[in-house]
This record gives sequence, structure tokens and C-alpha cells, in this order.
Amino acid sequence: MTSTHAFWLAGRPATGEDSFDVTNPWDGRTVGTVAVPTDAQVEEAVAAAYAVREEFAATPAHVRAAALDHVVRRLTERTEEIAQLISAENGKPIKWARGEVGRAVSVFRFAAEEARRFNGGEAQRLDTDAGGTGRLGLTRRFPRGPVLGIAPFNFPLNLSAHKVAPAIAVGAPIILKPAPATPISSLILGELLAETDLPAGSWSVLTVPNDQMPALVQDERLPVISFTGSGPVGYAIMESVPRKHCTLELGGNGAAVVLADWSSEEDLEWAATRIATFSNYQGGQSCISVQRVIADASVYHRLVPKIVAAVEALVTGDPSDAATDVGPLVSEDAARRVESWVDEAVGAGATLLTGGKRDGATYAPTVLADLPGTTTIACEEVFGPVLYVQRTEGEAEAFAAANDSRYGLQAGVFTHDLQTAFRAHRALEVGGVVIGDVPSYRADQMPYGGAKQSGVGREGVRYAMDDYTYERVLVLTGLAL
Repeated sequence: MTSTHAFWLAGRPATGEDSFDVTNPWDGRTVGTVAVPTDAQVEEAVAAAYAVREEFAATPAHVRAAALDHVVRRLTERTEEIAQLISAENGKPIKWARGEVGRAVSVFRFAAEEARRFNGGEAQRLDTDAGGTGRLGLTRRFPRGPVLGIAPFNFPLNLSAHKVAPAIAVGAPIILKPAPATPISSLILGELLAETDLPAGSWSVLTVPNDQMPALVQDERLPVISFTGSGPVGYAIMESVPRKHCTLELGGNGAAVVLADWSSEEDLEWAATRIATFSNYQGGQSCISVQRVIADASVYHRLVPKIVAAVEALVTGDPSDAATDVGPLVSEDAARRVESWVDEAVGAGATLLTGGKRDGATYAPTVLADLPGTTTIACEEVFGPVLYVQRTEGEAEAFAAANDSRYGLQAGVFTHDLQTAFRAHRALEVGGVVIGDVPSYRADQMPYGGAKQSGVGREGVRYAMDDYTYERVLVLTGLAL
């Protein structure tokens, strides 16, 4: 499986003077060697994106849509190959990697559909006041300019798709910077884009090290930045370029709220299974994985044993095995960090209900109770296979507990009551509320993003297209309206 991968410079493969190895976090083997662009090559990519911006913006919608459709077909044809690569470079269990490829297919399909109907224009009569007699306003959206897309390691293909597909759909050149730990998926995406008729320079995939990012971030020829990753890095980017348009998809510590009316055995079994699965899928390395379970006192003692049993039933092991539910974290350092946070919590008085053990880069799915509010896990995003349970009295206290966080990405509320669902939608300070399920549900066409310190802006294909563009009005004069 070991191979050398070129990066993509203005639509063509290229190599630089340096390279680095991508390793499998499960067994340490080398997955591939990746070329690193020189400073001159990075400059060439940026200059090409800037130079082609007007041509690309004027590209007919059917050309952009056809390119997106092509990626849909080729991703579908190469699903198993790409899933194996994701699993190898990321450590993601193969069943989740296959699902990620399927989601990326959907993202490009949605983008192709939106490209065909986007920017149709909105006409507005301006003669509602006497000064506007004979005038009509026509509003359309135009690209802000080239986009710098910075993708994370946890969904290396799908979150790259969420940067690239909307940019192509609106005709905005994009430079994609994948995570150094998981760049190969993005480079395969580059292979598929290279098979299209998109203008040269309209896209690049640059495997630059993180320490080269500040120069790209500061470059005035890239007026839009779409970043998915950690809060400190995201906000540092935004603060360093206050005049740029930044979309930040940052962290969370998702809460699953189980209310008193979710009380039958069937209800609690469903909640426990969903909580266990989506606290630990992707090794817990998802911004909307379940980290907090807030259960009403009337169901708490029945629910918690079911959660523990469901967590203990998960299969942890080799990510290439189709039976594996939980694989390693992205690195042994990441697993050590999770281990230290759990050890801190237990030392502070938390009760370890299951898990709490590390083996290399793998951390056992873990459930905690009685967690002191001052511990790191109670305050930060663990980004690992760890959840904690807490007991509350009534809906108001449960919603207050869910809001007791500096994050606000998504929340799940287990209730059968429609009025409660609408109260949750009003009360919870998050970007999305999921009723009857965990906070980990995301449809790739829906608006996705957070409140508070979980980010700025929204992804989801149409919503990212709005972020990459701005409204420009055309006023027509002397018309007989």
C-alpha cells in the first residue's frame, strides 16, 4: 500500500524538495509518502487562483455542475479503495470510513444540484417610494474571491468535500490544505478533480506543514478562509485577519438530554445504544460526539446501566476488520492526552464505570459518573471515546446543565413531547437541536455550525455557498413596472 503521492498545484500533480510519511495509528506502518510544496510552489498556486478568479466566476453553471457530477461518479466507483485509505491513514474503522465516502458523494451531488439553481437572481420593485418610480432592483450573488480551505484529520475526505464542493459550485477558486496526519484522502480527491474540465488554477491541494500556514492565512489574495479544527487555532486565525471573511467550525462537548417522558424500556434501550455508539464512533473524534449525558432523575438509575452495557458491547480493535466499532485515536499522543484527562477526573473524585485503559493509540471506551465540574473533561472537548453521566431534576434544570458550557455545537434531546421539542429549540444555546436522538446526527445538506465558542458561520452545501459569496444589487432605471 506504500506509495508516493504528489500534491496538486493549480490542477496538475507536482512534487517539491521535501516529503513526509503518513503512518497508520493502529500498527505504525507507513501508508504513503507525501510530497511537500516549496514556498515558490505555494506562491504559484495562490497566484494562479487569484488570476483565474474572474474566469472561474463566469464559468457556466453547467460546466461547474458537470465537474461536480464527475466527482460523484468517480467517488462512487472508487469507494472501497478510498475507504481503505481513510481507514489506514486515520485509524477509522472501515465501516465508518465507507460511510464517510458515501457522505462525500452526497456533498458533491448536493453541490452539483445547487450549482444549477444558485444565483438565479431576485427582483425587487423599488417604486414603493416615489423616488423609486420606474426602478427595479435585481440581486445576485458573486464569489468573494479565492478560498483557503483548511481541513481536519477526523473526516479527511468529507470535510475536505465540504470546503471544495461549495467553492466549485459558486465558481470560487480554492486552495485546500489537508491535515498533515491524513492528507492522502484529499490528494485522491485531487485526482478526481484533475479529470474534469475546470479551469487551470481554480483548485489546488497543498500538503504544507502547519508552520507554513500563517503566510497562507495572511495572503490578501485569499479573502475567504474556511477552517475546521480546534478553537484556539481557529480564533487565532480569525483574530489575525479581521478583514477577511472567516467560517470557523470548531469544537463541542455534545450533550444528550434524556427527559422524564423517555421512560419505557424500549426508549431507554434505544437511547443507551445511540449514546454508546456515538460517543465512541470515530474513536470519539467528532465534534458532535456524545460527551455529556444529562438524564432526568426519574430515569437515571435505569438508563446508566444500559449505557455501560452498550459501551462494553462495542468491539474495539483493528480498524480494517468490518466487525470493529472503535479503532485507535489518530496518534498515541492523542490517546495519552485522553488518558491524562480521565486520570485527572478519577483523581478528583469521578467514578469510573467502565474503560479507563490505554493500549498505544487505542483508548478503551469509557464512562464516568459523579464528575466534578472543575475537571478538564467537564469543561473541554475530550475528542476521545469518553462520556460522563449526570443526574438532573426536571426539564429546566436539564436544559440549564446542557447550556453550562462554553461550547454550543449541537444537542440531542430524548423526548416524545412536541411542545418540549420547541422549548428545547428555543432554550438550548447551540447550532442544532436533534429531537429523539443524539447530537451526533448531521445531514450534509443542512446548516451545520455552532454558537458560543463552537464557531462562526455555517457549512452544509447551500449555506457554505452563501458564505463564499456576497450580494450585489443591480438597479434598473426608467422601467414601466
